[in-house]
Amino acid sequence: MGTDDVARRNFLRTCVAGAASSGLAQVGRTPPNILYIHSHDTGRYLQPYGHAVPAPNLQRLAEGGVLFRKAFNAAPTCSPSRASLLTGMCPHNNGMLGLAHRGFSLNDYRQHVVHTLRTAGYRSTLCGLQHVARDPKVIGYDEVMSFKGNHVEDVAPAAAAFLGRKHEAPFFLDVGFFETHREFRKPGPKEDPRFCHPPAPIPDTPETRADIAAFKASARVMDDGVGKVLDGLEANGLAQNTLVISTTDHGIAFPAMKCNLTDHGMGVSLILRGPGGFHGGKVVDAMVSHLDIFPTLCELAGIDKPRRLEGTSLLPLIRGEAKEIHEEIFAEVNYHAAYEPKRAVRTHRWKYIRHFDGRKHPNLPNCDDGLSKSYWLEMGWKERGVEQEQLFDLVFDPNETRNVAGDAAARGTLQEMRERLNQWMHRTNDPLLRGPVAAPHGATANDPDGVSPKETPKVIA
Repeated sequence: MGTDDVARRNFLRTCVAGAASSGLAQVGRTPPNILYIHSHDTGRYLQPYGHAVPAPNLQRLAEGGVLFRKAFNAAPTCSPSRASLLTGMCPHNNGMLGLAHRGFSLNDYRQHVVHTLRTAGYRSTLCGLQHVARDPKVIGYDEVMSFKGNHVEDVAPAAAAFLGRKHEAPFFLDVGFFETHREFRKPGPKEDPRFCHPPAPIPDTPETRADIAAFKASARVMDDGVGKVLDGLEANGLAQNTLVISTTDHGIAFPAMKCNLTDHGMGVSLILRGPGGFHGGKVVDAMVSHLDIFPTLCELAGIDKPRRLEGTSLLPLIRGEAKEIHEEIFAEVNYHAAYEPKRAVRTHRWKYIRHFDGRKHPNLPNCDDGLSKSYWLEMGWKERGVEQEQLFDLVFDPNETRNVAGDAAARGTLQEMRERLNQWMHRTNDPLLRGPVAAPHGATANDPDGVSPKETPKVIA
């Protein structure tokens, strides 16, 4: 262990013992600052992942950091995904079974990462979108900056101004942008629909090209906000000792993406840059999860990680001590706009998805309204069937379009993946094992037989 590491650990022991923040200066070296910067509904449809969605500031971050090619959320819906990253626990264990603004919440907000970081002397600030509580004040941040709409134009300058302050303690700065959530921005000259191509699950039509052009306009605005915040780090001499975590909650808000357990919904962008070896423009192909962020922060800051955490630190991958940290990744959906219980397990080769509601047709309220959805509805999407079990070969079918669950040649794999999922559900005490998942008192949800999430929801508990 080097001199700096010894100093850091000694400092942390002092913090845990209850030293005041003024003790930071006495040690001469602090744990890394943490900048958690996240967008809404972006998936991996960005320039650093090879898509024709310009994001020069995220590209700059990736070229100086580490990009994870196979990063996944624990739930492809808004609040459950964010809550899982910030608690290190899957939704059915942390309590965030649905959307915060619809009456769902964490079982215990003391499980949020800001409380663990506080034991090491961190001061936490929320700047913008959070979506894990109706009232952000219950979460436990030391400072909450809120803005109407939480759009880039307000959030990014405020985050940059925060970085210009004098910091007596290491900080955890949570910067959340509403973008790229619908409604999208109006396309500009750089987003001409004539020269756009829709995402993989969506057909190429004038309507869908216009839809992705508007998404690209929102991504441009989001990336501009990222650039302002990164510039603030550099201008204030904070870049070297700040771990930047850039990610999103789930796939983009198009049919068969957001709220789905294919990689189009589970797959997320994840770029880290800063102390701990997160530099050099490296690319990691190992499967990783949002659940791995919390234990990574604990290891970097020298904090004993809470025993409840379900993920694994990313640092063995970064240090070259391991090629993989997971044989399998799990994800779930319970409530989004409507109740849609389903689970998935993914290995490098296979994806297994199981639906638990017995529905024979799509749950349309769980897809945001837009041009692409309208086109699918016109083409008869409402009457298409839903298979209760799905097995996909991710080598020969990376877009997960051919269900081989019924193929005799895949019978052994199907049984193996069923067992993987079953073991995880029992290991984590999944409430689905006991029947339909109950919602908290006062929570609301749409009728699964409806069409739009904008239809009036009903109180369900």
